[in-house]
Amino acid sequence: MKTAAVVLRAVATERPYTTTCPVQVEELELGAPREGEVLVRIAAASLCHSDLSVVNGDRVRPLPMALGHEAVGVVEETGPGVARVAAGDHVALVFVPSCGFCERCAEGRPALCAAAAAANGSGGLLHGPALLRDAAGATVNHQLGVSAFAQYAVVAQESLVPIPHDVPFTVASMFGCAVLTGAGAVLNTAGVRAGQSAVVYGLGGVGLSAVMGARAAGAWPVVAVDPVAAKRELALRLGAHHAYAPDEAEAAVADLTGGGAEYAFEAVGSPGVTAACLRAVGRGGKVVSVGLPAPDRTLDAVPALAFAGEGKSLLGSYMGDAVPRRDIPRFLDLWRAGLMPVEQMHTGTLRLTTPDVNAALEALADGTAIRQVLDTSGLLTA
Repeated sequence: MKTAAVVLRAVATERPYTTTCPVQVEELELGAPREGEVLVRIAAASLCHSDLSVVNGDRVRPLPMALGHEAVGVVEETGPGVARVAAGDHVALVFVPSCGFCERCAEGRPALCAAAAAANGSGGLLHGPALLRDAAGATVNHQLGVSAFAQYAVVAQESLVPIPHDVPFTVASMFGCAVLTGAGAVLNTAGVRAGQSAVVYGLGGVGLSAVMGARAAGAWPVVAVDPVAAKRELALRLGAHHAYAPDEAEAAVADLTGGGAEYAFEAVGSPGVTAACLRAVGRGGKVVSVGLPAPDRTLDAVPALAFAGEGKSLLGSYMGDAVPRRDIPRFLDLWRAGLMPVEQMHTGTLRLTTPDVNAALEALADGTAIRQVLDTSGLLTA
């Protein structure tokens, strides 16, 4: 079948993207679902900084690639052997389609699935090679097994989590990445408890989701840090008790917590911010690294004595150490309870056109947008 999709053919070295137009909406041929695969009509797809990282080369992926990894849709058709979903189901798409059998899946850490990592790195799907072809018949790779900036996508059934029909598509679109990653880092990786102090550096979709996760956990105080005033104001509406610019944060956190926070969450992807987080936590404090830096960046300017001498810890968190089939429903329950008002992160809704998508990437790159949503197949306006 034919589908319109956003395709990146070369890494973008120049901005603004509104002028250079690194991505194009192309008509692609999409193969039918194979064993264990599902055809999904994409209803809403959110733009995430990880998408931008592929465009600017911070995340090296096989090109050309059909972009988009954070989305929600409706099941159109199932391939042989599919038992997890059925036609008509509303589903959140998840960018790590865990196999369920490897060592990491068996120990309850599906975000680190070895088979999923191999499939995602190759540009294929969990159950086979890429199913997308361009007008010349050449292969177009899938982004993280999803490629959701499109009208339709074929994905592994392991990439799908059924969600209730009454959850708005725009809201649900943010749960497959931003909420899983940010709130998961707080609730799963760190296990923050009521009354413990937490500071979040970086207030994009992931960082703001970490703020909401800390609020839901009952952390006190929750401190939000970002250079953009509008993002700090939004963090306060979403549950942060205090918000500061980076140059004010270290002294303020020390004063608020009596020497340093118990937890700090780095949601920028910057080694320098990781170092700032280590300074922001007190003795015995834990830093959780959530943001994805470019692969050539290294962590420096970190006193080695912070670990053995002060008992501090540095933890990595990929996809919030989430178990999506467990965590998406429980995070949606927190949304229903008013503890995760993710709709406040919605910056705007755009069409699936070349100008709109490039403008959205530019807004993401210049820091003015948090979660922009693509109305990929008209379901948001139907």
